[in-house]
Amino acid sequence: MQQKVIGLIGGMSWESSAEYYRIINEKVRDRLGGLRSARCLMWSFDFGEIEALQHAGRWDDATAEMIGAAQRLERGGADLVLICTNTMHRMADQVQAAISLPLLHIADPTAERIKAAGLRKVGLLGTAFTMEQDFYKGRLTERHGLEVLVPGEADRALVHRVIYDELVQGRAEPASRQAYREVIARLVERGAEAVILGCTEIMLLVHPEDSTVPLYDTTAIHAEAAVEIAVSGL
Repeated sequence: MQQKVIGLIGGMSWESSAEYYRIINEKVRDRLGGLRSARCLMWSFDFGEIEALQHAGRWDDATAEMIGAAQRLERGGADLVLICTNTMHRMADQVQAAISLPLLHIADPTAERIKAAGLRKVGLLGTAFTMEQDFYKGRLTERHGLEVLVPGEADRALVHRVIYDELVQGRAEPASRQAYREVIARLVERGAEAVILGCTEIMLLVHPEDSTVPLYDTTAIHAEAAVEIAVSGL
C-alpha cells in the first residue's frame, strides 16, 4: 500500500509553504525510515495577487481562486487537501463543498493538541483577518470549547504589520521578535494558558523560549497531522 497523496495549497506565502514541504518530508522519513519521503502535490499562488484581494475585501474572488486550486489538486490525484495558511481558512467550508476530498482544517489538530494538554483558555496571534473575524475563533470556540483571547487593537495592528511587511518577505527582525514577546506576555497576563501561532509565518520569528506558556505552531501541527493521515494503514 502506498502513502496517500497530500495536496497543498501554498504560496501564501511561499516562505511558510517551504516549511510545510520540509516538515512533511521529515516526518515521513521519521515514520517510515530510510529514503522515504512524502507523496505530495502543491499548487502555489502568486501571493501578491492573493494579498491584493485580501486587503481589498474581495473575498468572493479569493474564494474562487482557492476553490480552483483545490480542484486542480483533486484532478492531479491528491487524496487530501491542506490550505497552507490560517487566514485563507476563511473560505474552508466553500472549498470543502467544491471537492470530494477531505480538507484538513488547520484549527482542528491544533485545538486537539491544546485540549489533550488540558488547556482551555488560549491567546491567538495571526493576521488581522484571523484575529478579528469569526471564521477561526468561532471554530475554536464552537467546535472545540476553547476560550480565545486576542490582543488589543494596537497589538493586533503590530502583529499584522510584521506578518505582511516582514515575515512573508523572509525577514525576521530582532525588534519584531521582542515586540511579539511583549504581545504574548500581555495575553498571558490576561489569563492565556497557551498561545496559538495562528499565522503560518509566525514560527519563522517566535520560538518556545519567547513565551512563559506553551506556543502552538499551527504550521508544524497541520503538517504533522497530514502525515498521520497519509501514512495511516502502512
